[in-house]
Amino acid sequence: MSHRPNLAQRAGRWSAEHRRIAIGGWIALVIVSLFIGSAVGTQHLASEDLGNGESRQADQMLADAGFDDLAPETVLIQSRDGDLTIADPAFRAGVSDVVVTLRRFPTVTNVESPLSPAHAQLVSRDGGSALVSFDIRGDEDAAEDRVGPILDAVAQVDQRHPRLRIEEFGDASANKALTKAFEDDFRKAEFLSLPITLAILVLAFGALVAAGLPLLLGLSAVAITLGLLAPVSQLSGVDEAISSVILLVGLAVGVDYCLFYIRRERDERRLGRGKEAALDLAAATSGRAVLVSGFTVMVAMAGMYITGNATFQSFATGTIMVVAIAVIGSLTVLPAMLSLLGDRIDKGRVPLVGRLHKPGSETGFWATIVGAVLRHPLPSVLLSGGLLVVLALPALGLHTVNSGVQGLPRDLPVMQTYDRIQAAFPGEPTAATIALSAPDATAPQTAAAIAQLRRQALATGLMQDPVTVTVSPDRTVTKIDVPLTGTGTDDASDSALLALRDEIVPATVGRLPSAEAPVTGLTANSYDFNQLMKSRAPWVFVFVLSLAFVLLMVTFRSIVIPAKAIVLNLLSVGAAYGILVWIFQDGHLESLIGFTSIGGITSWLPLFLFVILFGLSMDYHVFILSRVREGYDRGMPTEEAVSHGIRATAGVVTSAAAVMVGVFAIFATLSSIDFKMMGIGLSVAVLLDATIVRAVLLPATMKLLGDWNWYLPRWLEWLPRVAVETERVEHPEGAVLAIDVEREDGRTSLQLSGELDLQTTPQFRDRLADVEPQDGTLVVDLRRLTFIDSSGIGELVGAHQRARRAHRRIVLVRTDGTAIDRTLHLTAVDKLFETVSDPPELAGRS
Repeated sequence: MSHRPNLAQRAGRWSAEHRRIAIGGWIALVIVSLFIGSAVGTQHLASEDLGNGESRQADQMLADAGFDDLAPETVLIQSRDGDLTIADPAFRAGVSDVVVTLRRFPTVTNVESPLSPAHAQLVSRDGGSALVSFDIRGDEDAAEDRVGPILDAVAQVDQRHPRLRIEEFGDASANKALTKAFEDDFRKAEFLSLPITLAILVLAFGALVAAGLPLLLGLSAVAITLGLLAPVSQLSGVDEAISSVILLVGLAVGVDYCLFYIRRERDERRLGRGKEAALDLAAATSGRAVLVSGFTVMVAMAGMYITGNATFQSFATGTIMVVAIAVIGSLTVLPAMLSLLGDRIDKGRVPLVGRLHKPGSETGFWATIVGAVLRHPLPSVLLSGGLLVVLALPALGLHTVNSGVQGLPRDLPVMQTYDRIQAAFPGEPTAATIALSAPDATAPQTAAAIAQLRRQALATGLMQDPVTVTVSPDRTVTKIDVPLTGTGTDDASDSALLALRDEIVPATVGRLPSAEAPVTGLTANSYDFNQLMKSRAPWVFVFVLSLAFVLLMVTFRSIVIPAKAIVLNLLSVGAAYGILVWIFQDGHLESLIGFTSIGGITSWLPLFLFVILFGLSMDYHVFILSRVREGYDRGMPTEEAVSHGIRATAGVVTSAAAVMVGVFAIFATLSSIDFKMMGIGLSVAVLLDATIVRAVLLPATMKLLGDWNWYLPRWLEWLPRVAVETERVEHPEGAVLAIDVEREDGRTSLQLSGELDLQTTPQFRDRLADVEPQDGTLVVDLRRLTFIDSSGIGELVGAHQRARRAHRRIVLVRTDGTAIDRTLHLTAVDKLFETVSDPPELAGRS
């Protein structure tokens, strides 16, 4: 019967036949994309567009009002040994030197000296510290460029007064220092991620050429995405962190997809299949798995659109683009490269790794684990599932916070200056900003309403002086700063914000004709973001889980498989949440990881982790289930199909997970607590998913469910058949398998002649079912066999497992040095079975 090739198989065949076009086209796409990106430029989100709800409305009103762009800065003057105060001439000389130095800069304005009686609040209560405040003209970028010479001048003043500590902190100086620190962090991550990935791939393939190909495809997919994102960003701006997110996701999926594809092609070649046939089979099976996995990942990433947050929406666009491009590359340029290289892909073999490398092996550590799990499925489910539940329990107390200044690295001098200012001037309130839009901001009734607002705000005890008022040049918008109690993101600050929004503003400036008065600021931005996440997160979960369920249901024609996959993925995500809470919220392992707890998990991380983890973990989940379904569709009982599928994919899945864990763990070494949380959360979840979930929970639950794994209600039988790994590869005419059966001296012998492959394995399985119960010893003679592929190997392994459970003896007969003998050795089947080179040798064995 002729089978229509699937999309991945057709793409693979075309690319192999037109490899110059496929490879040249991909290289041209990389070059053109980078040129477009460089020419067009990436449009980043403006700061006023990063917020949510009411605070975003206020930020946009203030940005459009034409206020003078000023960056506030502060210079701290402090006695180094505590023996000087503001009353001492040496201290006052230092203050005067700072003031004179600052006033020399034309970019500096509004210099306020603590020596002036009007600015007594700039002196600490003990008199040992003082502040000189000033503003730098220009927007955020201009101020960051202009602050450098000012910092140098302040440092020179510090050197002229050795008994004093003279340091600067402010928006521009902090941005400059933090930008450099984060750039250094990202360079470190990029520098380490590539060699770590390459090292893991060398261990996976045992050869430099094969290891370099996935890395090359992953990086080229990232480059294409970054280039094409530039024109897209002109329509809708993207967050500045988008390039890091694209690199993170693109490298992970690009390497994974190549691993799946190349390992299947290499294993089939080593099992004796011809170059074209091996590539065709890899395209029909692993290529289709890549296609399904890619769509599943993109569905997960699309969930970020539902948040309504501009940053998350830009992340969704970037990650969907890089996953789509990685899938296209895996289905086109990768088979073209494999066709071009042929067996030369094994060039550059690493001696020790090459000798240890056992492609296609279904023995080893994971095989032992899976075997034990399948023998004891219920205890395995209870123990592993219980462990994940225990790890997830701390997540019940998960509290999100805006990391803000608290989450910035404390080893930076600028942050140490900030901490000294906070210690010398405790309780400095965080201001909420009211953007009052009225026809005339200078009208008497407007001034009266603002005065009334100030009185009511101070009367609550939740807000403090000084309440400052600034009018825009066109007199249509008034900026009113009202200091709130609390740290800015705690319950006290939230209570003050709600009182201001819900009671004071509506009762005062909100009553002005045609007036709008939204409130923004640090507290408002944090509160609005948390409220948005609380309202949208359930819909994101429903969207991602529902579409993933439908996609997996259609792929595997089962409602049990997708339901179980979702539950298992949620368990690993929940465990990752729990570990994050235990470490970062509760403050464990602070000295080891290098952080100080901020009392919660940064507010953007839980939803981001869910989307990323759900998408990436589905990568190898789909791949494993595809191989299991392949075995089941070939007639294997569910238990044998599970064992074969997990053993056959153990090496590639372990390698894929190791790449992810290695890259993600790098982020845990960066200075920002946000990146530490992200790195540990991602790496822990992938590690749990690739070990406990994949090797224990998945096989154990499938063993317990048996054929119910493949249950599909009759009313869903109309669903299209798009099984992932069951496509047949065209078989040469006349390729047959002959099986002769002999019974002698209490043993049954099967003599195989011809080819044992995907097409003839069902015939072999049927004959095994007939003869296995007859005698205590079964001999399978492979000396006349000319070819065996992974399906034949899988059937032999299944026969061995059945014989062991029934306490029967099974022996393989092979001829030393033949292709079949080499295949048995490569797959380590010769270590699993009792083997002989001549049937008479059996006589002397018990």
